[in-house]
Amino acid sequence: MAAVADTGAAATPAEPRGAGPFSRFEWMVAFRYLRARRRETFISVISVISLIGIALGVATLITVLSVMNGFRAELISKILGINGHIVVQPIDTPLNDYDAVTERIRAVTGVVGALPIIDGQALASSPANRGVGALVRGVREADLSVIPGLEASVTAGSFTAFDAAEGVAVGSRLAANLGLRLGDGITLTTPDGDATPFGVAPRVKTYPIIAIFEIGMAEYDSTFVFMPFAEAQIYFNMAGGFLEDGSRAPGAASAIEIYTDDPDAVGAVRPLVEAAMDRQGFLVDWRQRNSSFFSALAVERNVMFFILMLIILVAVLNIISGLTMLVKEKGRNIAILRTVGATRGSIMRIFFITGAMIGTVGTFIGLILGMLLSFNAEGIRSFFANLTGTNIFSPEYYFLSTLPSDMDPKETIIVVAVALILCFLATLYPSWRAARVDPVEALRYE
Repeated sequence: MAAVADTGAAATPAEPRGAGPFSRFEWMVAFRYLRARRRETFISVISVISLIGIALGVATLITVLSVMNGFRAELISKILGINGHIVVQPIDTPLNDYDAVTERIRAVTGVVGALPIIDGQALASSPANRGVGALVRGVREADLSVIPGLEASVTAGSFTAFDAAEGVAVGSRLAANLGLRLGDGITLTTPDGDATPFGVAPRVKTYPIIAIFEIGMAEYDSTFVFMPFAEAQIYFNMAGGFLEDGSRAPGAASAIEIYTDDPDAVGAVRPLVEAAMDRQGFLVDWRQRNSSFFSALAVERNVMFFILMLIILVAVLNIISGLTMLVKEKGRNIAILRTVGATRGSIMRIFFITGAMIGTVGTFIGLILGMLLSFNAEGIRSFFANLTGTNIFSPEYYFLSTLPSDMDPKETIIVVAVALILCFLATLYPSWRAARVDPVEALRYE
């Protein structure tokens, strides 16, 4: 035994013929170490726990990032879809030349649509309900198609002959809150009425509901009322006076809503719009109106990424502990391998393969599980909601009526790459310790 030990300690044996980096011999030994024997059950349990931890960490991280990406995409789609990417508001003088300004803005490169609007607040009520706050928006029938998804979101009635109907379109949640259906009358009250010797009298008028829409964002479905543009001008005291032929002058608009082909490139379109206006005006884009909201989403997303990465880090630490115990358990085997020709590099690669296999298998199991959860997020939410009998995704708090999910391939690749790098780094120290095992000492105390 001493002679064998001395031989192993005297000089580093040459690499076995045919053996190179990650040779078949090293793979064979590594796979054998992954199979648990009776006295190594505890080590195997740690390996299984590490694999499950990495899989759950990767799956959770992919799912959460996908849901948060879906939130951002849906919120941008809903918020920008109905509000426009840039809003032009008048300064000092009323926006009486809205038709000419709108036509000039529509000719700007990058602008896909522009429309004048009348915006005002009112109290909406019905015989069955005292009233709720509503945002009344006046639009022309010809401009309804400019607003993305509005006409497609109609669940009852239609916008046909909207200008001549003298009725309004209301959100589905607003109609439900007031107990109204298609054809019922909704009463709108605004404090900006007619001037009298006793002050300004509130204006109260009842309009028939000709359409009910559901945009999918609870905040809008419960507050928005669309009214014909000319009627909104009269209701909010923005109509022009009567001309000699008995017709009305064009009147004024509250603002001009502008839609661009790329919301994220609105900064490049904004100076072109300012130049095309050819009049004083105040421009506000969607980033300014929702800066705090989307900044909070970005911060939350980054924080969640690092917090959930800790799950993977804990599982990686289990790999370190499991491999360290395996090196301790296999000390005699390592010494025998060294004496029969295995080099320190070969021993290090054996244990690197052992740990890397746990991390790689766990990572790709987590990838598959995360993809399944991301692609079926809404179905899973509906299942648990029906199972528990509760609404676990209330649209009143989360703005959206469904659980969105949008898995970004780039982010998924980053998650997988980070998980694999952490797992590979975790194997380096135990593998180095295995390569540093002294065959003489290992065989002496066995």
